[in-house]
Amino acid sequence: MPSVKYHKGDMVMGRWPGSNLYYEVKVLGFEAKSQLYTVIYKDGTELELKEQDIKKSYCFQPRSHSRSRSRSPGRRRSHSRSPGRSMHRSTSRVAAAAAAAVTETVPSSHEDAKLHEMVEVLLSPLQPIMAAESNRNNKHENKEENNTANKVNESEAKMETEKNQSRYNLRRRKHDSETKPHRLEETKEVTRTAATVSTQLDFGGKIGAYFWLLFLPSWVLFVILQVNLKDPSLVNFPPPFPPLETFWDARALGLVILWILFQVLLYILPVGKLSEGMPLRSGERLTYRTNGFFAIAMSAAVVAAAVHQGIDLTYIHSHFLQLAVASFLISVLLSVYLYIRSRYAPPDQQALGGSSGNMVYDFFKGHELNPRIKNFDLKFFCEMRPGLIGWCLINFAFAMAEMEQQGLDTPSYSMILVNAFQLLYVVDGLWNEEAILTTMDLMHDGFGFMLAFGDLVWVPFTYTLQAYYLVSHPNELSLAAVAAIILLKLIGFYIFRTSNSEKNAFRRNPSDPKLSYLRTIPTATGKSLLVSGWWGVVRHPNYLGDLIMALAWSIPCGFSHLLPWYYMIYFIILLVHRNSRDMSDCRRKYGSAWDEYCRTVRYRIIPRVY
Repeated sequence: MPSVKYHKGDMVMGRWPGSNLYYEVKVLGFEAKSQLYTVIYKDGTELELKEQDIKKSYCFQPRSHSRSRSRSPGRRRSHSRSPGRSMHRSTSRVAAAAAAAVTETVPSSHEDAKLHEMVEVLLSPLQPIMAAESNRNNKHENKEENNTANKVNESEAKMETEKNQSRYNLRRRKHDSETKPHRLEETKEVTRTAATVSTQLDFGGKIGAYFWLLFLPSWVLFVILQVNLKDPSLVNFPPPFPPLETFWDARALGLVILWILFQVLLYILPVGKLSEGMPLRSGERLTYRTNGFFAIAMSAAVVAAAVHQGIDLTYIHSHFLQLAVASFLISVLLSVYLYIRSRYAPPDQQALGGSSGNMVYDFFKGHELNPRIKNFDLKFFCEMRPGLIGWCLINFAFAMAEMEQQGLDTPSYSMILVNAFQLLYVVDGLWNEEAILTTMDLMHDGFGFMLAFGDLVWVPFTYTLQAYYLVSHPNELSLAAVAAIILLKLIGFYIFRTSNSEKNAFRRNPSDPKLSYLRTIPTATGKSLLVSGWWGVVRHPNYLGDLIMALAWSIPCGFSHLLPWYYMIYFIILLVHRNSRDMSDCRRKYGSAWDEYCRTVRYRIIPRVY
């Protein structure tokens, strides 16, 4: 196996894709399978480059300091520095001339010469270019030639830079007495920035991982016990702790396993569309069986048949705690399996955010990005199937339990609204199941305890809290209140669906003629930031729609207790945290283009508020 030429931490010169310009970059790593180096530019942009697109810094220093060539201003001006001649040279010769122009004035000291001959890279967003790839490259190369010619005169270079600030340019530093300390400080800053990016940890880092491993199961246990109290007010905290034997029920464990296996069967059936995911770091695209709507339709049919045969679904309400414990045990076992197999996963299949080197943190965050058993994608399945469809099943069981406990012929208006709203949310997600392939969970987060517990325990046993509350604490609603809550729900759903549809269509095919009306901001990565439609109002309109729908879910429970409003409070915290993660990632990825985007779209989630 050939040896790696460049190593992590090396400061080298990397060619910008589609051009012949080289910029100073830091090597972050090397993927043996793809034979690509991951590098970071000074503005925080990360790209993957081939070995032939990387050169040592000394390659851009002058070959000699002889008076006959490199030190003769007259000869340089008459030959290599001629603006008229440079416009007709080949691209490679222009790039060589640009490199030579960087060292037009050479200091006498050899040490100072090395410092003054370093290249300063000024990065700013690319202009939007809608022409074909070949036209884009030709325009970029023509601009390089113009910049090379203008480097004969320093003032002309400055004017050219100010005129074309949205381009990438290669400029040398001024030769003054303060050049050396400033350059050393800047180099240290780039190194510190790159190190921060590569070691950044979420959720409180390593200490936070211990906290969340203990807190999340404890919180689920708390809300289940608290809502069972006759008065679930928080003044009655903590709820009485039941005997240990009440936590375990073998039948509950068997039912959870049976439910998961049933969803596995529906997932692997050759029914539905095969969808491609987003490109991975290796360039590979995984395929997914997106038949979620088929799965929930079949599940509904089986549940209806079971009820018709006399199976009592109120068992779910009376054994809710035991079912939650059984699901927790399965999530822990799954997380252990995921972590063990992730230790043998190739580097290009590991999640960047779950590769800290700390066992507990990586176990919590997820070390492998897309763990699969042949074509069966474990993360995608858990995200969309057992917990999400189980959420609807539990809500339906709670409606039947309310009728039994309250002596009703039909569920109350409050219970009907909660069931209908949340069922619509789940059905919409499964109907548009392909859209989840562009989300942060699928694209960036590894599959570990955080997602396994969230999918199998958190979603079905905390998102159902409002229906669980209404079983023992009914809340009467007038027809006018019902109409107002329905209107609120429809507004939130409209914002949520239309904004998500815009985002997913744009991410999958930005050049689609149907999307030509959308305004965008180009970035250094070649991607664009959407600033049109709902995405021109706030940065996360899908979060805004989500919050409005969460409000519509909570109002039917009334205002007597805070506990049924848990979902609304939790969702605000979740979305604010996710927004901060997204802001950090996008600023690192898109650099100055992200700053321009933030100036264009001022508000994050709620217009004129936040």
